[in-house]
Amino acid sequence: MPVKPLTFKGGAHPPHNKHATEHMPLAKAKAPDVAVIPLQQHIGAPCEAVVKVGEEVKLGQKVGEPKGFVGAPVHSSVSGKVAAIEKRPHPGGGMVLSVVVESDGLDTIDESVKPKGELEDLEADQIKNIMREAGLVGMGGAAFPTQVKFSPPPDKKIDTVILNGAECEPYLTSDHRLMVERPQDVVNGIKAMMKAVNVDKGYIAIEENKPDAIKAVTEAARGEKSVQVVVLKAKYPQGAEKQLIKACTGREVPSGGLPMDSGVIVNNVGTAAALACAIDTGMPLVERIVTITGSGINKPQNLIVRIGTAFSDVIDQCGGLEEGVGKIIHGGPMMGIAQYTTEVPVIKGTSGMLILKEKDLGLSPELPCIKCAKCVNACPIGLLPTKLEGFSQKGMLQEAEEYNAVDCIECGSCSFVCPAKRPLVERIRLIKAEIIAEKRKAKQA
Repeated sequence: MPVKPLTFKGGAHPPHNKHATEHMPLAKAKAPDVAVIPLQQHIGAPCEAVVKVGEEVKLGQKVGEPKGFVGAPVHSSVSGKVAAIEKRPHPGGGMVLSVVVESDGLDTIDESVKPKGELEDLEADQIKNIMREAGLVGMGGAAFPTQVKFSPPPDKKIDTVILNGAECEPYLTSDHRLMVERPQDVVNGIKAMMKAVNVDKGYIAIEENKPDAIKAVTEAARGEKSVQVVVLKAKYPQGAEKQLIKACTGREVPSGGLPMDSGVIVNNVGTAAALACAIDTGMPLVERIVTITGSGINKPQNLIVRIGTAFSDVIDQCGGLEEGVGKIIHGGPMMGIAQYTTEVPVIKGTSGMLILKEKDLGLSPELPCIKCAKCVNACPIGLLPTKLEGFSQKGMLQEAEEYNAVDCIECGSCSFVCPAKRPLVERIRLIKAEIIAEKRKAKQA
């Protein structure tokens, strides 16, 4: 009897729109002539440059070192000469100090890039150090430093590791293709992660609309008694941490809490595969899979792209833009960030480039709230989005905090289902940021 796919309460069902690339095999993108490596590609303080202008660097060489514990180093994705260390446009918004490397076309690998040995011979602390030195972060988009997640306080007892292979964001297929074509890396990665925190229970969670990925990963995990492939219902935001934990374990993360508060660490399948690569070859995170798709691109593809490659270069390799492009998005349509230039670089968190024609944006004027409560039913956290939006418009921080605005995961389900086309998530995001800023000020006072 088929097992019923697991899920959570709430959420939305946006069109998947994955048909253009879900069966498109991975291909290597051309290495950039100039790699722009931002020193801020992760949650936490930015890195400090450890190279100088005019210095020769090699592929895989560290060019930025984090200032504190919550951070991840960055590495050169080409060999060549450091042409500049200056502020450049960043896909997350604004200008970020970046190391600009002019490639010599040789891809000379740095001497530090060496295999780390067999997994069974590595200790937990050695695996965490590999995570750090490889510059691993959450590759689903959040970009939280991986070694920080795997270094919980002593009072937080972890018993489960979950890999997010849901890829519920519409259009994107980078994780899908990774699981189909490199399933053993995914399985080896979760085994390393489990060893890093000494747990014997691991789940690889995949949505039901990816049967080929489910089959490939299940086959790769055959014989691994501690690793289980979990089939999830295709629903948005099925890949959010709290929703994954609820679906896979039945546990709820407490309000204001983190996954570790329920004994779980969640990571992306791409991060797991990058860890497996770092152990096997010693190569740090210098490239990633990116889905380039949408009505505005001539040849949609899933490309393995070097970190620091300009969006414009990747777009050229996909046949260029169609006529009438209205928006270029870093990521997917629900949680991605619209770009004002194609000269931003691919970074560790770039899961996709979504390029849409003006006619496909579906823009509509904002109308008054009709009190239909669709946003309330869709909210996967159980918040009252329409109430929080009102508090945001009136600057009512205390009331918004009392209604748990900070628990919002900014998934955008509320805005998607709203028949009045109100920018609910954008307004909630604003007041959430104000609440966090006020708390930070109070703490420093």
